[in-house]
Amino acid sequence: SGIDFEIIIIDDGSPDGTQEVARQLEKIYGSDKILLRPRAKKLGLGTAYIHGMKYATGDFIVIMDADLSHHPKFIPEFIRKQKEGNFDIVSGTRYKGNGGVYGWDLKRKLISRGANFLTQVLLRPGASDLTGSFRLYRKEVLQKLMEKCVSKGYVFQMEMIVRARQLGFTVGEVPISFVDRVYGESKLGGNEIVSFLKGLLTLFATT
Repeated sequence: SGIDFEIIIIDDGSPDGTQEVARQLEKIYGSDKILLRPRAKKLGLGTAYIHGMKYATGDFIVIMDADLSHHPKFIPEFIRKQKEGNFDIVSGTRYKGNGGVYGWDLKRKLISRGANFLTQVLLRPGASDLTGSFRLYRKEVLQKLMEKCVSKGYVFQMEMIVRARQLGFTVGEVPISFVDRVYGESKLGGNEIVSFLKGLLTLFATT
């Protein structure tokens, strides 16, 4: 697509062979295009963002899951949208236009919809999908947001958009299809739901 890019892979000691695949890609495309930046153990999503940002040389950063739940075919659309409105953030949305979710059972869909509905009512964020992580950020905006955000886990993505609105940054949206991972288990359980609700109420009280 004629886009100048680099791919920074942050792997927290996962047992699925990610690092081996990344090393093979590095041989094919070169270490200037594929930057493997592993960490010894699982240290959380927020710190992975900070770790990756240190190595990013571009003006914009696209953050996505590497298991193809987020399909790279949407990246040119994110870039088009950013240029069209000069947005600080372009967020992938499963809840607008032809966006959607594939591979989830009814319970998971209801939890996701319910979480999103609660968030819209309490926080009025001006964006339709707050818990997804497929986003394009202007690099300096991402750095500022990382300094402000205090949440962990699923609430972290939500706080990024809420803080962006608070700080006057602009957010555009691109409909995406999210496909559930083919291998491995989802981490969404009772503890995650409780911590999500706690985080949501904290954001409601502090923003």
